[in-house]
Amino acid sequence: MRILPGDIVSWILSGGGEAIHSAEVREALRQELGLNDHLVVQYGRWLWRMINGEFGGRSLVNGQPIASIVARQFPVTLLLVAYTVILSIIISIPLGVLAASRRNQWQDFLVRLITIPGQALPNFWSALLILLGLVIIFRWSPPIVYTNPWEDLWNHFQIVLWPVLLLVWEHSSHIVRVTRAYVLVVIQENYILSARAKGLSQRHILSRHALRNALVPIVTMLGLQLGWLLSGTLILETIFGLPGLGGGLVQAALVRDYTVVQTLATLLVFAMLSVNLIIDLTYKIIDPRISFANQLTHHHNGS
Repeated sequence: MRILPGDIVSWILSGGGEAIHSAEVREALRQELGLNDHLVVQYGRWLWRMINGEFGGRSLVNGQPIASIVARQFPVTLLLVAYTVILSIIISIPLGVLAASRRNQWQDFLVRLITIPGQALPNFWSALLILLGLVIIFRWSPPIVYTNPWEDLWNHFQIVLWPVLLLVWEHSSHIVRVTRAYVLVVIQENYILSARAKGLSQRHILSRHALRNALVPIVTMLGLQLGWLLSGTLILETIFGLPGLGGGLVQAALVRDYTVVQTLATLLVFAMLSVNLIIDLTYKIIDPRISFANQLTHHHNGS
């Protein structure tokens, strides 16, 4: 960001428009914001404010505490991610099991036909097409002003509907394919053949045996997809005007608000690492045969 064209001092002095100020005024503002200090000094100052309770300090643009900015933006992104993850799990795992159990039948072909575009089409391109279609065909666009679900549920539903559907489509497409692939592997195992020989129903075999043993790679995929999901929310929040962390990060980057960008990026990385840790801990719940010692040995051998 430091080598990109643009200057936060020019933005602040112009108020987002065009204005000419003397070199003395610009230099005084740079000195006040600490932008004349060495980059290492600026980074160290920000890092200290991250660990001393100030949560990165204040915005360079308006002096607002970054903690209050995050407190305002984080619930929006959290709701968007929660809607996406919950709907993706509800939709994708049953579809993946259905496709595996009806391999090379019309149900399987239909599921794959739906998921391939979800993986191939960039969500920002789909979002722009949807917005254009809604405006041109239906003369309607989502609300501009965001409201929380506990304030105005209908308005909230209208503004998050399309970004959530786009995220669910792409997120589910990957999970469906992983679920289908691993269920197909599991149902070829000997214990599945034995269960069929005992006369157990197909539904019982799929739900109690096949899906349970395929859950570990499915849960792993859910964790790996979080990074993509956060990047997807970043883009779609900007397109649909949602005041979440993604939209805030893009806006801060546009005006070169370095402290806000660094804090939000760190928060997003911390969220990804936390979810991956939680997923590692859930392996033991899903399959008691898995031990952390085995996981560490596997990671060590793989590296």
